[in-house]
Amino acid sequence: MVARKRKSKLPKTQDVLPEHLNNYVLISDMHVGCQYALCHPDGFELDGGGMSEPSADQKVLWDRWTEFWNVWVPSVTLGAPYAVVNLGDVIDGVHHNSVTQITHNVGCQRQHAVKILKPVAQGAVAYYHVRGTEAHVGKSAQEEETVARELGAVPDSAGCHARYELWFRVGNDSGGGLVHAMHHIGTTGSSHYESSAVMRELTEAFVEAGRWGDEPPRIIARAHRHRHIQIRIPGGAGDCIGMTTPAWQLKTPFSHAIAGGRMSQAQIGGCIVRYHRGELYVRNKVWRGVRPKEVG
Repeated sequence: MVARKRKSKLPKTQDVLPEHLNNYVLISDMHVGCQYALCHPDGFELDGGGMSEPSADQKVLWDRWTEFWNVWVPSVTLGAPYAVVNLGDVIDGVHHNSVTQITHNVGCQRQHAVKILKPVAQGAVAYYHVRGTEAHVGKSAQEEETVARELGAVPDSAGCHARYELWFRVGNDSGGGLVHAMHHIGTTGSSHYESSAVMRELTEAFVEAGRWGDEPPRIIARAHRHRHIQIRIPGGAGDCIGMTTPAWQLKTPFSHAIAGGRMSQAQIGGCIVRYHRGELYVRNKVWRGVRPKEVG
């Protein structure tokens, strides 16, 4: 029996990852080092030998983090192997004159991110890292590259452990599909248009693939917004999906100031791209931040 050849014509500079894996867990926007983001229950180690203890909100975040990896991921994968894709902004950095960081020492932020993510990377069959926003992770995402290297992230063809984009195939030639993942995507100040940039990203992927005769992605995955949304449109090989991931950071002073963020609560969690019983789909686990109580 001769194996059917795939029609992909992706450039050699864009790495398509190993096939025959049915589960890819996607997380993003951890912003480790921020007072409103994840902190290990052992505390955040400071450069001078001190320790910053997690706040009450950070303890709740940590409970969500452990439930995500210890309960939700095993339940949706049915115990099957999975890869992890981190879509960037792993640390908060020193950005926009903000004063909400536990420390402005990005070395401490990096090491704390490694401490949090090391068990996650070790529990996966492969760990991949996508570069986020320079304002948070440095020029050319150099801080992200350092974290990814320490975690043993799979390098790209240039030897970089953190990359700007990631192509991977969920399933195999008999089923599943190609996925394209990046950090950045357009945002909006109105909930009425929350799906617009996602739909635009998906259709632009179709146009670019058709222009050059490449295999188009069945799924495009993005981060950056700190909000999850998923759109599905029918296609010849099955539904095509555009989606964005939630985050692991609560509302910051910036969130309280921007349109679209003022009234909404933080969305915490992650997603999985999965091929199971002939269907390629995305599932999400999203916790909503608690709305402040009324006074009086």
